[in-house]
Amino acid sequence: MTSYSSKAAGLRPLLTNFTYNTTCSNDSVKFIITDDITTIDSVKWYFIDPPAVEADSSDRIEGAAYYYGTAGTYTITLKVYRGGVEDITTTTIDIVDPVVYDMGPRDLTLCENATTVLTVPEIPGATYTWYYLEDTVPGTHEFTVTEMGTYKVAVNGCRINDSVNVFYSPIPDIDLGPDRTMCTGELLTLDATAQNATYIWNTGETSPTIVATDPGGTYTVEATVAGCGTYTDQVTINFTGTPYPFSLGPDTLLCPGETVLLDAFRPEATAYQWTHGPTVPRVTVNRNGDFAVFVTINGICDVLDTIGVQYSRLRDFSLGNDTTLCYPNFLVLSADHGTGNYLWQDGSDQATYHVDSTGYYSVRVQIGRCVEFDTIRVDFQDTLRVTLGEDSTLCFAETLVLTPRGAGTNFKWQDSTSVPTFTVTQPGVYAIVANNVCGRATDSVNIYYQDCNCSMYFPTAFTPNGDGLNDIFRPRYRCMLGKYKLSIYNRWGEFIFFTTDPGVAWNGKVKGTPADMGTYVWIVEYEDVLNLKYYKKQGTVTLIR
Repeated sequence: MTSYSSKAAGLRPLLTNFTYNTTCSNDSVKFIITDDITTIDSVKWYFIDPPAVEADSSDRIEGAAYYYGTAGTYTITLKVYRGGVEDITTTTIDIVDPVVYDMGPRDLTLCENATTVLTVPEIPGATYTWYYLEDTVPGTHEFTVTEMGTYKVAVNGCRINDSVNVFYSPIPDIDLGPDRTMCTGELLTLDATAQNATYIWNTGETSPTIVATDPGGTYTVEATVAGCGTYTDQVTINFTGTPYPFSLGPDTLLCPGETVLLDAFRPEATAYQWTHGPTVPRVTVNRNGDFAVFVTINGICDVLDTIGVQYSRLRDFSLGNDTTLCYPNFLVLSADHGTGNYLWQDGSDQATYHVDSTGYYSVRVQIGRCVEFDTIRVDFQDTLRVTLGEDSTLCFAETLVLTPRGAGTNFKWQDSTSVPTFTVTQPGVYAIVANNVCGRATDSVNIYYQDCNCSMYFPTAFTPNGDGLNDIFRPRYRCMLGKYKLSIYNRWGEFIFFTTDPGVAWNGKVKGTPADMGTYVWIVEYEDVLNLKYYKKQGTVTLIR
């Protein structure tokens, strides 16, 4: 119920909308502002006009409640402050006493497709609202029921303190089957099961099923179904001939995709009747269920057997698709199909498996004789931490090779190329952007060029083969050096040579063993003593044998 303004009563126009949930006396009436409350600084509710005591008002923005103990018409005033500006909304509310009425039986059962009419007192000028399931339906003092549910009604916004639960019974199909002559010793179950029913057989039994045995006879059942009435059926079962042993075999459990052939063939049989329709001696089954067959022996009497067919719970088993996760997340793989045997790739035998590292994970699940396998690939990637090193100053004509450490395999340079390394030949800002499933990482360096008074040069290749020509790797320079450090790394970034003496050269060996042919990275740091300048350079040298 939404509030409103009343010009006839001389009330102010509606400025702030609000609703209330009931108009019943002796009940808590809840008031909720339906406008955007984020624009409201503060409020003041007055539930009666004028308020008699402090409890007749409230300052709650989220919603307020008031208990009206007496029926009558009350004026509601809501003062709302937005940015220090006051808006006043007034409306009236008619509080009524709840109607006391007995709607009849608490539970009512109807027959399928039937209807009934619920009735409450007719009050002149009153409004009626019916409630059932999730629906709210305005109506009159009468309501036609067409579906199952709990039904309640409010008169003038005040719910009657009573309700009716309506249930439906399906129209039964009581069929005891055709008259039959069974072979001596057979047991035949007569089934009259129906929903919401009570039973009485001419044998005096009151269960939904009974067993017809020798000497047989005529069986009659009356099934009384709530809401629908009484249904009757009759069948005659006779017994003759001699006992004939007959069995379809034990109940069977199938694995996914399998079928089973049910074989009722007997040389003495003259007719076959399966309860699901076929009239042949053998049927193929590919679904769950109980399957029964009547076999007529020598045209004299029938024998009967039933077999249960069930499928394994392993149907549609899968660990899921291959996936990629970011550290420190993890994945729980589940092969849980209840009681069974589980074997994971590492020998563990639980139904679930905790994954926190990259690899292939597989499981073998066995329930009974049914076995299923599945494998999943899980990759973990770390957050990228890409670096190009520090800003550098080069001498004119020198080059610098930038290597993107920690960039993974998916990256681009500032010129949109994706080459493994980038060779710098001129000053500028050089940057890289790397991506993986865990996000993006960037880095950049400034490369400066200057005229160097103390230049140091390194060969781009050397041949440590002992022929006396170009056998060692060391710098050439024409200035007085102060501090000096030379470091050399292989292509995997492993440290293989270091010296602080510019006169000491690398002979192409690592721990006394000749190094592999290939390209090596060198980094040199030195000081120009006369000009008090510090230099740091990097380059590559190719070892040739």
